[in-house]
Amino acid sequence: MRPLRIALTKGRLEKSTAELMGRAGLDCSALRDKGRKLILPVGEMEAVLAKAGDVITYLEHGVCDLGVVGKDVIMERGGQFFEILDLRFGKCGFALAAPAGTDFYQGYQIKTIATKYPKVARRFFQSKDMDVRVIKIEGSVELAPLLGLADGIVDLVETGATLRENGLEVVEPVADVSARLIVNVASMKLRKKEIEAFAERLERELG
Repeated sequence: MRPLRIALTKGRLEKSTAELMGRAGLDCSALRDKGRKLILPVGEMEAVLAKAGDVITYLEHGVCDLGVVGKDVIMERGGQFFEILDLRFGKCGFALAAPAGTDFYQGYQIKTIATKYPKVARRFFQSKDMDVRVIKIEGSVELAPLLGLADGIVDLVETGATLRENGLEVVEPVADVSARLIVNVASMKLRKKEIEAFAERLERELG
């Protein structure tokens, strides 16, 4: 049987996950000195380095047993897997933001929202029984209100500095976001003991 395989989101989440796994007693030296390799040994496991959305793809197709991905990706992408642990790093939040000094909820016309996360935005406004027009933006969503394309945006906000620098302010928080440990459905049945033992090691370090 191959080693348990965990897909890690490249970048900050990868580094924070490696730090946590190291504290939990796994040898993460290959992750710290990885060069261009994308599959690396981590203790008795294998780590696969991937883009956030691909973590879920690899998990759903069964080529990885576990994954670490942001709750933002889970909320937007969805999928068939178990979400078993909040890793408590990569913290930020979805927020509705609009030009400073304006009343976003004023008036009866349908509002236009720019976002990289159309599903998250639609669910948020559906929960308010509001009809909105959602425009998907791939780059800097802050541009949309500045150009008159949108009345507001739904985006990830960490410090709010980018919003302030572009004349926007948070109207309302939408949801908290952090990194999560997710598990392939079949792996949870076939390798339950190994997966639970690994998750418990991480949880002990989280305190």
